Amino acid sequence: MTTFYSYLRVSTQGQGQSGLGLEAQRRTVAEYIAGCGGELLGEFVEVESGRKAQRNELDKALNICMRVGARLVVVKLDMLS
Repeated sequence: MTTFYSYLRVSTQGQGQSGLGLEAQRRTVAEYIAGCGGELLGEFVEVESGRKAQRNELDKALNICMRVGARLVVVKLDMLS
């Protein structure tokens, strides 16, 4: 069974507090993982503008994926840039 961690990001505190964007990302991730018969081990959430280069939660997510051999799943590639 393939294991995953998810990385979710919203750009504003308002989106992070209200759940706007995060719940839609969670649903998309869950559908993808269910479709490939995988298991979600955990999620990393970041409330940070895409303009900032420092993303602590993304760093943590990448590190744990490499350490345990899991895959990182994001809803859109622009979450990483």
